[in-house]
Amino acid sequence: MNQRIVIVGGGAAGFFAAIRCAELNRQNKVIILEQGRSVLQKVKVSGGGRCNVTHACWDPAELVTNYPRGQKELLGPFHRFFTGDTVAWFEERGVKLKIEADNRMFPVTDNSQSIIDCLWKSAKRVGVKVETGKKMLGFKPTGNDKWRLSIKGEQDLIADKLMLATGSAKSTWQLLQGLGHTIVRPVPSLFTFNIKDERINGLAGIALPKVRISIKDTRLEAEGPLLITHWGLSGPAILKLSAFGARVLHESHYQFRIKVDLSGLTGMVAVTEAIEQVNTKKLVLNHNPFNLPERLWKKLAQHSGILKQKSWNELSKKDITNLAGNIGSAEFTVNGKSTFKEEFVTAGGVDLKEVDFRRFGSKQFPNLYFAGEVLNIDAVTGGFNFQAAWTGGWIAGEAMAAD
Repeated sequence: MNQRIVIVGGGAAGFFAAIRCAELNRQNKVIILEQGRSVLQKVKVSGGGRCNVTHACWDPAELVTNYPRGQKELLGPFHRFFTGDTVAWFEERGVKLKIEADNRMFPVTDNSQSIIDCLWKSAKRVGVKVETGKKMLGFKPTGNDKWRLSIKGEQDLIADKLMLATGSAKSTWQLLQGLGHTIVRPVPSLFTFNIKDERINGLAGIALPKVRISIKDTRLEAEGPLLITHWGLSGPAILKLSAFGARVLHESHYQFRIKVDLSGLTGMVAVTEAIEQVNTKKLVLNHNPFNLPERLWKKLAQHSGILKQKSWNELSKKDITNLAGNIGSAEFTVNGKSTFKEEFVTAGGVDLKEVDFRRFGSKQFPNLYFAGEVLNIDAVTGGFNFQAAWTGGWIAGEAMAAD
């Protein structure tokens, strides 16, 4: 049966859904409508322009733990289309992926254009029509389970099936809310912490491979690499906290305190014991048993009140307590956030209770589908958001071709 299938949004999820739908039934007329002048913009900037396609995790139950929202709902879909399927999909089309030390996966070309070109060619091969500069003003169901779309400057468009892959577009959420769908209020996710503190002032660029961070007065904590920046703290550990604490931190107006174990050990007790075991006449500033970056070590020692000429075997109990506190339980005041590069992610969107994840379809309206960040699904950094987009797009594409 020849149907017109309209996908609004020319991003990863939209393209993947269009390609899958069209290749399963070439008689369908599959159209991607994109408001902007170009498509796949998030793919282009992801991973510093290299495109972090997915993450080298081969167990769905493990992968879902990286999604603060959508963890339960994605488990079933990941058993249908998962990391290995994504890798195979791109490699079958000439784009090989590589695994980096932190398990992020990129094209071997280290160029996001490889992914963009692959998606474009694949869409063209199966007859997907891509139209840019098409601003959707509204959509509503007709009496025969079709959809009427209002496009700026054009006649209304009738779609047999409609998929929304518009990302975090507030206009789409408002339209869906007007139809009766519940929208979970969006708040920022994946952001860095603004901190002004003499212990890290002037140390931008210094990275630590493993720290433990917790947010005071909450149960939120994370482990992982940490990066000192011009404006405060960033890195995977901070970004994970920002994702899992998105709503709590929003409610705090991004004013809160964090506790950081910079040693990679297990807090104050272990750090104190490690300090007490150091028995040498070497100067504290020159002998660093925790392998911290030199400039950071000296800042922490000086902040602990340890004079330049003080040796390890001259440390008082107060010195040991102060130094252990600055290494194993350093407290910082966070005063605001900064967006993580160009990869802005929100927590919020279509309430997951109103979505059938066997089809990525609306439970309220026949022939209405969703994928990507329009849903209340988001993840930590590392290729997880793209994997959710590939999986959702694939399943929605199959459903639209079959329903």
